[in-house]
Amino acid sequence: MSEPENTRTALITAETASLLPLGDIAERAQDYLRHAKAANTVRAYRSDWQHFLDWCERRGLEPLPSQPQAVALYLTDLAESCKTSTLQRRLTAISQAHQLAGYSSPTKDARVRAVWAGIRRTKGTAQKGKAAVMTDDVRLMVESLPSSLRGLRDRALLLVGFAGAFRRSELVALEVADIAFTRAGLVVLIRRSKTDQEGAGRPVGLPYGSNADTCPVRALQAWLESAGISEGPIFRAVNRHGQMQPGRLSDKAVALVVKRTAEAVGLDPERYAGHSLRAGLATSAAAAGASERSIMAQTGHKSVTMARRYIRDGSLFRENAAAQLGL
Repeated sequence: MSEPENTRTALITAETASLLPLGDIAERAQDYLRHAKAANTVRAYRSDWQHFLDWCERRGLEPLPSQPQAVALYLTDLAESCKTSTLQRRLTAISQAHQLAGYSSPTKDARVRAVWAGIRRTKGTAQKGKAAVMTDDVRLMVESLPSSLRGLRDRALLLVGFAGAFRRSELVALEVADIAFTRAGLVVLIRRSKTDQEGAGRPVGLPYGSNADTCPVRALQAWLESAGISEGPIFRAVNRHGQMQPGRLSDKAVALVVKRTAEAVGLDPERYAGHSLRAGLATSAAAAGASERSIMAQTGHKSVTMARRYIRDGSLFRENAAAQLGL
């Protein structure tokens, strides 16, 4: 055997020896499948699929593969008690479960689509989101906070969340390594988000505020210095004794902070949540005359249609035709 042939044979033998067993490869493939969607999305799908399983079990129907007629009856049964957004999510869960199991999705059947179209036409598809906190609201909310350690944290949380138009999941995921203080303000790196599941990352600029009491950059500096945080999670829990805890603040805690401070200034806490900060920046900026492009650059929206869900309300009275009537 010639030397080149010996070399080629040795390479093939070494490559074959390094191959993983098919069982291990299959396990890795399942792991990648589990990470194909965000954890929150997976949990929602699992819950919605379980709801369909329970419904089918009570009626003696086969859930997988499910007949289109069963899905159409499922939608009809829930139409009066569920929002269209909930039904849409459950349809998606049913479709995903069937596709992952290797079956065609019953949701594509003409009967299911016709029933779904009728429900949407009857109930409407408008989504009622939480109210946006406007700039004046945020000023009042941070003014109501005490100068305690928790107060400093909540002030930074509200102002950074508002100025950055961050989702609550993005806020609580922030680490000290993700921020950089500059002469112009604060640069925040959002490493992963709802619309960036692959982690490409997106830098967001937060300029210094004209008022020191409501400046997001100074508020964050004050929190980090007072809490002695130099690495790890930025926003952390503070117990009832005013002691900072090592764990990261939960995304639900962000909503509670917004609700608590909204109530403190006379707003209805039921109308506000963590998303109110993000919607508030877009709505307030639109009302102040900011361009769609600049608003989308801050919020990270890739779709103008999605961004306009916020911008529309902020533009209702700017360049309003009725204002020109002299009434």
